[in-house]
Amino acid sequence: MFERCRSVEEFERLSKIGEGTYGVVYKAREKKTGEFVALKKLKILKKDEKKVFRLTFLREIEILLTCHHPSIVHVKEVVVGTTTTKLNNRVFYIVMKYLENDLQVLTEKQRFCQREIKCLMLQPLEGVKYLHDNWIIPRDLKTSNLLINEKCELKIADFGLARRTQSGPPLKPYTQEVVTLWYRSPELLMGMKKYSNAIDMWSIGCIMAELLTNKPIFDGKSKIDQINKIFGILGTPDEKIWPGFTKLCGLNKVKFVNKKHNYSLRKRFPSISFTYTVLSNSGIDLLNKFLTYDPNKRIIAEAALKHV
Repeated sequence: MFERCRSVEEFERLSKIGEGTYGVVYKAREKKTGEFVALKKLKILKKDEKKVFRLTFLREIEILLTCHHPSIVHVKEVVVGTTTTKLNNRVFYIVMKYLENDLQVLTEKQRFCQREIKCLMLQPLEGVKYLHDNWIIPRDLKTSNLLINEKCELKIADFGLARRTQSGPPLKPYTQEVVTLWYRSPELLMGMKKYSNAIDMWSIGCIMAELLTNKPIFDGKSKIDQINKIFGILGTPDEKIWPGFTKLCGLNKVKFVNKKHNYSLRKRFPSISFTYTVLSNSGIDLLNKFLTYDPNKRIIAEAALKHV
């Protein structure tokens, strides 16, 4: 499938702009047109002294090339390079539209007003709805994976952990080692193997909270610390709040903080604040619905877009 790909030598690499588990991203310029692009270079593992093409890279290419939505980063093509003079030692790059910043950088620099937060939330929600409607779960939504340009056009990027799911129940087991820790849902942290696109909605809630406070709401240093951070703010769930909670395997391994469950985040985000961007009652209600323990009761993207 890559025989007709252009060479990476047709692009001039200018600077390294990011690195993740599965690839390194560079800012580059196409020599012929002068257009700026982002080049994502595949990280290659060695196995039996041969270079191995990651299955995750193939998944990412397939998903990105078939997704066409204004809130999802546009992939232009795949290009190839070589690590040596041997033709079989190929290195693959995804050529994507270049956007100047990511949302994490902006949250560290400025404070957003309510109108700006609403605009910044609507775009990824529309992208997530599109993905979920097409049975795709990104599984790594976070501020650093939301790219934004000078026109405030925001796009979801980095689909290295994304998976296509089956169209309906029963749920299929997947790996739990997905989603960056600070944005990982409690069902993943507690060892649930059969999960749904509700994990993405928890991440969206964490992103919303981060836009309000300019820092992550749950900044754990380990899985246990992350769970305790969540319980510390939202309270400890029980069978009434989250049916099946006590049967999750993570509960049997360690002791967690035990706090009375809070039905509102209003204490964390008061109606009057000189530190945070304040939320209306409707905004608090939406944030609560994103950060709902029971994944079956967590709000879906379509409902969130219609939320008043």
